[in-house]
Amino acid sequence: MTSKIEPLLQQIVDKQPYPLIFASLSGAHLYGFPSSDSDYDLRGVHCLPLKTVIGLDDGELTRDSMSIVEGFELDIVTHDIKTYCHLLLKKNGNALEQIMSPHIVVTSPEHDILRTIAQGCITRYFAYHYLGFSRNKYKEFSNQSEKRVKTLLYIYRVLLTGIYLMKTGAVEANLVYLNQEFKLSYLDNLIAQKQENGEKAILQKTDLTFHDNEISRLTIILEDAHDTTSLPENPLEREAFNNWLIETRLTYGN
Repeated sequence: MTSKIEPLLQQIVDKQPYPLIFASLSGAHLYGFPSSDSDYDLRGVHCLPLKTVIGLDDGELTRDSMSIVEGFELDIVTHDIKTYCHLLLKKNGNALEQIMSPHIVVTSPEHDILRTIAQGCITRYFAYHYLGFSRNKYKEFSNQSEKRVKTLLYIYRVLLTGIYLMKTGAVEANLVYLNQEFKLSYLDNLIAQKQENGEKAILQKTDLTFHDNEISRLTIILEDAHDTTSLPENPLEREAFNNWLIETRLTYGN
């Protein structure tokens, strides 16, 4: 992050109507291939008031707002703490990456506890999230008349993140860091194209058959990694989630 954007992000989080347990940067800034025209995607967790959640109405389980401030597009999406716990228990890789993001804008003691608990809910079935995500992005890529570098990078990013998670149990969403492990030379070129030409960068002089084959190869590796991982089948921390949820609601929800 640049020094100019940090206070703008802080302005956005300060305007949120509910206490934030955490907010972190996601999107291209988390994935390691932001360009000068990339927007800033904030993701996090808020705590609804106790009076709201025990009433008939659910309240704002998810909040989504977008602002343009000093030329920067700033998007923030937050989930209520109960919704977020359910996302993690349902093997939602996006939620897992957001809580483990190193790009923290807002944190709290409860955030630190939640990170520890979340580590214990990582199971082999998170592979399905990454396989599904990559399939959807590949369909999007296939349907593009002009093939976007960004879409292709997203496909590679989720496949490598999934493989790495299955093999190590650790969350790594940054494609640059992942490629230090996987050493796929073509990724450096794709990232450079995206960073130089922006969000709408189009693939130039690219062998699409090569990328089709690579995506198929990595998909098979992810499927095999799911079959052979030492990760458990079921979350180990469901009770800890429940206790954290109650304590956090009582602390922040009054």
